[in-house]
Amino acid sequence: MAQSLPSLALAAAALGLSAGFSPGPLFSLVLSQTLRHGTAEGVKVALAPVVTDAPIILASWLVLSEFSGTPTVLGLVSLAGAALLARYGIACFTTPPPAAEATREAPRSLWRGVAANFANPHPYLFWTAVGVPLLLDARAASGLAGVCVFLALFYVAIVGAKVAAAVATGRCGRFLSGRAYRLLMGALGVSLLYFAATFVVQGVSLLRGA
Repeated sequence: MAQSLPSLALAAAALGLSAGFSPGPLFSLVLSQTLRHGTAEGVKVALAPVVTDAPIILASWLVLSEFSGTPTVLGLVSLAGAALLARYGIACFTTPPPAAEATREAPRSLWRGVAANFANPHPYLFWTAVGVPLLLDARAASGLAGVCVFLALFYVAIVGAKVAAAVATGRCGRFLSGRAYRLLMGALGVSLLYFAATFVVQGVSLLRGA
């Protein structure tokens, strides 16, 4: 059950924002480098996903493309993606804001961000269970243009969110514990649970058609 391009574009933006603002190793590094070395260093860390994700996406694409004619496998992947999205969505409501503590580490912020992202299992799980299945839907809906739109919106959202966090932290660290942050994470949590539900519907449909 392929989704329409507008729905996929909305998913790309919502997933990018939730990944960008959610507490995690890369987000913590954005904050610590900002507080220790200035906003520019936090922005460099925010660019890490652009550097690290290409090989992860390519490997996941090649694997899942081999199973494009196997509804059972794709159905199971969709259900796994639904579980991952539901987990991320619930975490938006329950995870406390990250601590904004300065560190004594030297700069080289971009490479620190690259190392942190490569060592983080979440990008691998996300692209295998969620991101690449959506990219395959985008290709079915609009060909290469759909894939490009999805990737562009996702990376504008995820990098933009981390850059915004670096700027806000550089100017006013209270952003991390403020009501606005919690409201934003709540809204993103709702959107992730919605997309988890669409993955369940898609997975069940594929398994029934197997």
